[in-house]
Amino acid sequence: MDYNVKITDEIIKEHNLKKDEYELILKILNRPPTIVELGIFSAMWSEHCSYKHSKPILKKLPTKGKSILQGPGENAGIIHATKNLAIAFKIESHNHPSAVEPFQGAATGVGGILRDVFTMGARPIAILDSLRFGKPEAKNTQRLMPSVVKGIAFYGNCVGIPTVGGETIFEDCYETNCLVNVMTIGIVEKKKIRKGIAKGIGNPVIYIGAATGRDGIHGASFASAELTEENQERRSSVQVADPFMEKLLLEATLELNDKGLIVGIQDMGAAGLTSSSVEMANRGKVGIELNIDKVPKRETGMNAYEVMLSESQERMLMITEKGKEKKIEKILKKWGLHAVTIGRVIKKPYIIVKENGKIVAEIPVSPLADSNHKYFPLKKQKGIKPKYLENININYDLVPVPKNIEDVLIRLIGSPNIACKSAIWQQYDHMVRTNTWTLPGSDSAVIKIKGENLLIATSVDGNGRYTYLDPYRGGAIAVAEAARNVSMSGATPVALTNCLNFGNPEDPEIFYQFEKATEGMADAAKILKTPVTGGNVSFYNEGKDGAIYPTPIVGMVGFIKGTRYVKQYFKDPEDIILLLGQTKDELGASEYLKEIHGLIKGPVPEIDLKLESQIQKTVRNGIKAGIIKSAHDISKGGLAIALAECCISAKLHGERNIGAFVEIQSDIRIDSLLFGETQSRVIITTSKKDLNAMKKIAAENKVVLTEIGKTGGDRLIINIDWAAKKCSQKINIKISDLENIWMNGVNKYV
Repeated sequence: MDYNVKITDEIIKEHNLKKDEYELILKILNRPPTIVELGIFSAMWSEHCSYKHSKPILKKLPTKGKSILQGPGENAGIIHATKNLAIAFKIESHNHPSAVEPFQGAATGVGGILRDVFTMGARPIAILDSLRFGKPEAKNTQRLMPSVVKGIAFYGNCVGIPTVGGETIFEDCYETNCLVNVMTIGIVEKKKIRKGIAKGIGNPVIYIGAATGRDGIHGASFASAELTEENQERRSSVQVADPFMEKLLLEATLELNDKGLIVGIQDMGAAGLTSSSVEMANRGKVGIELNIDKVPKRETGMNAYEVMLSESQERMLMITEKGKEKKIEKILKKWGLHAVTIGRVIKKPYIIVKENGKIVAEIPVSPLADSNHKYFPLKKQKGIKPKYLENININYDLVPVPKNIEDVLIRLIGSPNIACKSAIWQQYDHMVRTNTWTLPGSDSAVIKIKGENLLIATSVDGNGRYTYLDPYRGGAIAVAEAARNVSMSGATPVALTNCLNFGNPEDPEIFYQFEKATEGMADAAKILKTPVTGGNVSFYNEGKDGAIYPTPIVGMVGFIKGTRYVKQYFKDPEDIILLLGQTKDELGASEYLKEIHGLIKGPVPEIDLKLESQIQKTVRNGIKAGIIKSAHDISKGGLAIALAECCISAKLHGERNIGAFVEIQSDIRIDSLLFGETQSRVIITTSKKDLNAMKKIAAENKVVLTEIGKTGGDRLIINIDWAAKKCSQKINIKISDLENIWMNGVNKYV
């Protein structure tokens, strides 16, 4: 093949490069690139790999803290757990591939994030997912959702990693461009942590894992452009999953690590062999020479361009010490995997690609991967406040107060974003490895670290509607609620990873959303002391009807020392129900406003981050003292929905549902009281004998605590004394009826 083809404007466009970026390539090389070199630049400078729009903004996020062992810049972040153990975790997106080929897109998304974690030397122990679709009944949602869920289940179940938690949200804006974000958590001995770095001049570069095919070519650039009918036809951009191969690769990699054979190792993820070799070389300030002839291929006639850009799955690139090649080959042969020396580490900081004895690519590493290089195409963009934000707030006078609050509760409990999603997570094996102590269906998953007096609590959370209506508050609340979910189990939130899903960053209004949401996340992470260990930015999430809601997703990890933890549902009858926090007259951005009144309007609820910290600390202190028996945060649907969930979610965990009797006096609107989404509020229960002790803990943390009722019976009864109207309203419904509505709202579509 002649790689010295004339580079035309059409070829540049096909590689998703701008003309000014091509001019930079000419300056870097001081000559026209070969087609292989153009492909390498295209992949490395794609938004998916380069973060050329987002890097300046991401610097605002706090990334340091006493628990951080490895922050952003590696395959996964790592935090301290015990004296000898650490936790590796990360979240990433696979949105575009899942929108085109939902099963394979979701499955390979799981595979990729698993490799990010075990590349660090960690054994994966848990998966979580955060999914976004259009209306459940919509035709495209019915094409996407069942297959995405099956893809996640297929891959995780086959590899033997439990999927322990997640969330699924439905909004019109995601119908064409669904979101599939997946998080993985792993455990690693601190002395066995490995990084994606090339070092040791002359050390061999070894390819391990599955053979290379033509699937996934241009996958990185495909994920760095808007979804159109034209590029949706590029199904070769979607990789093909083989979880059984992944399981072999996982065990082989960990064995290589145990035997001290790894100098550096990197997943061949986005941009495949190109990104893994370039990023490892850049971190080590060295070069890598590759011989394409030696790369294992599963298709005939593959050339250097295809091999360098393929995103075939279940592959890794590693550096070992010279002379250890045979030991590596022996181990990989045992696991039925390829282990082939395809190159070497060189002093000259270049990526050199050879085919048939000839150099087909020779590029300096730094401008490919170092955003500080003078020719790196970093975009210094400024956002412009979107015009739609000028008219997003509701006129309360035009929102009628409901005459029957019980009917409202019934409608909301079965609405898509509140209804039970058990038909999704019951397809996942969440008990494999027997570490899962709190199953899906509570505020956070709780996982035991075997052999240690320590539990991990984890949750994923985000609210695109909030962020659309107020990007700053939406970002801050995503962090606060993920931390709150973890605190509800009794865990102290320690650190987070994020997946930032937005539209086209070249649009100044979209960039404003990204900028402000990141600022909100940064401020929340600082106050809640949960630094960011890394994550993923996914831009160009747009379909035929425009951009998705700006959707920052937060994956939070926390620890419980000992074994004392709680779940969200009422534990025993005759317990006292307490409300932590105060309810404000806030209806903006709520599920109630959308489902009952058809309005997507603000203002988004206020968030007092210092109060949030105090509320969470109060819950943790109460659980640690053995006083709190259940804890549930108040979020989507407000107070009434949270109470209902406390009554009806025990059965999902194999326990008995318990009703409640609640009495509340208020002078704010009854719909704000029951269905508004005021932040920093929690429902907890305690026994009568521990009530005073709980009041004392709340007082010490300067948190308002209100006794609102007691548990028991088979009904949810809520009496409201509405002082403003000198009248009362009542909810009185069997919890079995609520459960039936809740269970069938979404599950019938899966």
